[in-house]
Amino acid sequence: MRIRVLGSAAGGGFPQWNCGCPNCRGLRDGTLKAAARTQESVAVSADGVGWFVLNCSPEIRQQIESFEGLHPRAARHSPIRAIVLTNGDLDHVLGLLSLRESHPLVIYATEAVREGFTEGNGLYRTLQRFPEQVTWRTLKLGREDALAGVDGAPSGLVIEPVTVPGKPPIHLENRPGGRTATAPEDNVGLRIRETATGRRLAYFPAAGGVTPAVREALADADGVFFDGTFWSSDELPAQGLGTKRAADMAHLPVGGADGSLAALRGLGATRRILIHLNNTNPVLREDAPERKEAEGAGWTIAWDGMEVTL
Repeated sequence: MRIRVLGSAAGGGFPQWNCGCPNCRGLRDGTLKAAARTQESVAVSADGVGWFVLNCSPEIRQQIESFEGLHPRAARHSPIRAIVLTNGDLDHVLGLLSLRESHPLVIYATEAVREGFTEGNGLYRTLQRFPEQVTWRTLKLGREDALAGVDGAPSGLVIEPVTVPGKPPIHLENRPGGRTATAPEDNVGLRIRETATGRRLAYFPAAGGVTPAVREALADADGVFFDGTFWSSDELPAQGLGTKRAADMAHLPVGGADGSLAALRGLGATRRILIHLNNTNPVLREDAPERKEAEGAGWTIAWDGMEVTL
């Protein structure tokens, strides 16, 4: 299984357009030992020919152009066989509207995520130019399905969604006539298995905690991508960037006694990678002690263009 990181940052990217935090200032003025990052998205393939994109960031066009494997090979063509969504956050779905140029798309998502993106969304009409411009395929909790593109041909990959602590997207919170409680299908992680080798990828870019279900899903994975949004629970308030803590945004911080490094200690995966990195996270700095701590625990910090083979 081949994996290409198209984007590794949390919503807003790094640097964030309206942020003057030490990380963003340092990157802009060249005093920070770090690399710019676009918003999180990953491409996965069993054969290196057809690709499945996990989450569709606002920078999807730039990300496609940055990776030759996703370039068209005919007058009208795309190696992207389907797109898989883990939740309905804007940094995961907004890029879909950029793929409107009369090309058939297959999108895998839970019913909650599909409904949140399509219902009452006037912009969705840009993806309804012709019959079956978009084919939605439902991800069901506890069910493994074969991944396939428009033609239905086998890809060599199967997928299973796993419910993860999260919350509805901000733009759907408290909407008139809508629900206010979090549903199990609002936020999922993905287990992707390569049928030829049995290799397993666990992709969990947004997680508010490590539940028994999450722990079980990661236990036999050969490669794990996990939520690396914040290092500490009070990262934003401590820098004067708002009042919300990590838990308020449904993210488990990486560091600390209750963080993901501690919770996932002893994980057997040969590749363990932190992704969806917020612009304030100190692990973005290549010489930061927090980064050394994460790497010492066996984790790699994702970067745009990173490639992993399982």
